[in-house]
Amino acid sequence: MSPHRRGTPVLAAHQHRSATVLMGILVLLGATVWAAHHAITLSHYKDHTGSRMLAVWVSLFVLLLIQTFMYHLERPRRLTPRAARQLEGLHVSILVPVFNEDPGYLKLGLESFLRQTRRPDSVHVVDDGSTSTDYAVVRDWWHVQADRAGIETTWQRVPNGGKRHAQAHGIRMSPQADIYITVDSDSCLAPNAVEQLMVPFARSKVQSVAGIVLATNNRGPQRPQLRRTDGTRLSWLPRVGKLTHWRGQQGFARVTDLWLVTSQLVDRSGQSALGSVLVNSGPLAAYRAEVVRDNLDSYLNETFLGRPVMLSDDSLLTLYAAQRGLTVQQPSAVVFTAMPEKVSHFTRMYLRWMRGSTIRSIWRMRYLPLGRPSYWLHLLRWYEMVLGQMVTLWLLIVEPLCYHHMPTRAMLVVPFLIGWAQGLRYLGVIRSDERIRSRALTWLMMPLAIIMGWTVLRVLHWYGMATCAKTGWGTRQNGAEVSLAAAGP
Repeated sequence: MSPHRRGTPVLAAHQHRSATVLMGILVLLGATVWAAHHAITLSHYKDHTGSRMLAVWVSLFVLLLIQTFMYHLERPRRLTPRAARQLEGLHVSILVPVFNEDPGYLKLGLESFLRQTRRPDSVHVVDDGSTSTDYAVVRDWWHVQADRAGIETTWQRVPNGGKRHAQAHGIRMSPQADIYITVDSDSCLAPNAVEQLMVPFARSKVQSVAGIVLATNNRGPQRPQLRRTDGTRLSWLPRVGKLTHWRGQQGFARVTDLWLVTSQLVDRSGQSALGSVLVNSGPLAAYRAEVVRDNLDSYLNETFLGRPVMLSDDSLLTLYAAQRGLTVQQPSAVVFTAMPEKVSHFTRMYLRWMRGSTIRSIWRMRYLPLGRPSYWLHLLRWYEMVLGQMVTLWLLIVEPLCYHHMPTRAMLVVPFLIGWAQGLRYLGVIRSDERIRSRALTWLMMPLAIIMGWTVLRVLHWYGMATCAKTGWGTRQNGAEVSLAAAGP
């Protein structure tokens, strides 16, 4: 949503931690255990099958409880006055690669750098051969504003070489940096994002820090225009068609935001409690400069099956960091970014993620030391994925076809109860541009997110794994796919 239309001058958010949310999660998980036990009892499995199913369910629920315990251990790191002074002396450089971005979103992000409670020391914007515009107006405005704010800045336009090479141009322009912050060209930072992102670096073992990503357009595009250019209203059929399509986009945006935020506050928060975040997010992450500089050559020249890899740059930087020390998430460092509003755009983005995830899995198995918790967390994710897939296939295919046992209704309730329990973390995020009743409405849509995960995302996941040799980027080739003018009702 555009912050300017609603009269909110600054996008901001914070995580509200309360005993009510924790108790709600525990109650829903208790209901989940009861529903699973009830379903297994009613299914009339033969003794040997029932024992195997019980063992599988116990294993899954133990993992679920461990995960719940772990993500509640995550807390925003805090500073002592001495550590704050030490961090203040570090040179912080923000890298902004740009390719066919909407100028409105780009300017919104640059404005957010100026409002930081801890301003960056330098910002390096690299236009990676955009074909949609030359950003002349935004560039001239930024140079003036950065100079007034005392921020060193460069703006380069280079031949298209991909996001990694664009970042490398910025890195070469800031050899004095102690910390590199990577953002996307549509990233809009909350006012204290840089300050909070720096806090974990007070510990010398921390090598990278991930921020929390929220969707700027979390409620979909703006209401469509229902009048012609001459001011007359459209007839009822085109109006209904436009409104129906708009409502569908709104629902899709809400479900996507729910899925994205919950996954960060559940999966990644649990990893962060062990100092073993596996993947940082592109819209906001920070790295010690040595992590980036020492690995720059391999970062720029990664290949897979003889092909140059253009995707999954954030997870590769996180892997470099994990080899050296701790990789954590700072839940109080928030960034807003434009998420897909069309299914086709989301599909291409998700396929890129899954292809990159497959390649990165292979590298983790090969390069992560066995003594690192991140190695075993990575294996645990595969175990959960394979076991969950086997349970689903057994309940929906093997039992009905081979044993004539259809899943009970209680069994179908289990995933939704788990989803609602974990989704309560989503309700704990308080946004400056949205009321709690709107977020509660999104939380109630969790069954849609679960069904999407069971169907579309599962198919895309396996297809992405099978086609991981396609290592190109795949989006924004013909210009920006989401514009600020269309963001938000």
